[in-house]
Amino acid sequence: MAIVKLRPITPGQRFLVRAKVNVSKVNAPNRRLIQSKLRINGRNCYGRITMRRRGGGHKRLLRIIDFRRDKIDIPAIVERIEYDPNRSANIALLKYADGEKRYILATEKMAEGVAVMSSNEPQDEYGDGMALPLFLIPQGLKVHCIEHEPGNGAQLVRAAGAAAQLVAIDGNRATLRMPSGETRYIHSRCRATIGEIGNAERGKISLGKAGRNRWFGHRPRVRGVAMNPIDHPMGGGHGKTSGGGHPVSPWGQLSKGKPTRRRSKPSNNSIIIRRNGRKIRKS
Repeated sequence: MAIVKLRPITPGQRFLVRAKVNVSKVNAPNRRLIQSKLRINGRNCYGRITMRRRGGGHKRLLRIIDFRRDKIDIPAIVERIEYDPNRSANIALLKYADGEKRYILATEKMAEGVAVMSSNEPQDEYGDGMALPLFLIPQGLKVHCIEHEPGNGAQLVRAAGAAAQLVAIDGNRATLRMPSGETRYIHSRCRATIGEIGNAERGKISLGKAGRNRWFGHRPRVRGVAMNPIDHPMGGGHGKTSGGGHPVSPWGQLSKGKPTRRRSKPSNNSIIIRRNGRKIRKS
């Protein structure tokens, strides 16, 4: 993948930086693998705004992604790589030997014509895009689209450029080093896909103008220190100042440094080393 900077013919191209990705030129997705997407614009089931600064944007269709990879021992060929407006990673359209087509997340080395397969048996070669239970994957390989519980479908490591490393297998427990730096246990019968998710240089692009951000459904943000004291706890004052207090939301909720993970979360017992490097004592 290469970073492309355009010659500024228009003002919107002056700061525009794009990532050159090898995606198919077919604009329309597979009609059998799409469904309509309901716009919630940051509102919950009661119609109240719970996520501010959301709304508008271009109309999108949901691509149905196969996160279970349950077509066992049926070879498939990558028909094309497509852009997905609903996620940071690109997707690959697979055509199986029995004629069925499904979408999966595209890896860094995936291209048109590459063969992939999902299996429950040991393999002679372990290529990108192959889905296997963790206990069948050689230690040290990078994996993505990992199940949290066997049979639930991939829930972990699904962002562009993300990959976890399989550290060790001990009985029913597989030790994984997550992209955040956290080391944790996962059941060894959970399925994972070999390889690193593509579109890793997505973070280096620049939208170039505010209008492109609106296409994604992101509305403008006003800084709290630019507001009046009646509108925000950090507002008011002559010049740039936050009143000497800790950064907070308009309702006084701490916005930096406060842990947001619940202490009673069941998966806390699976963590060996947190992302900050702190080891968890097991009683």
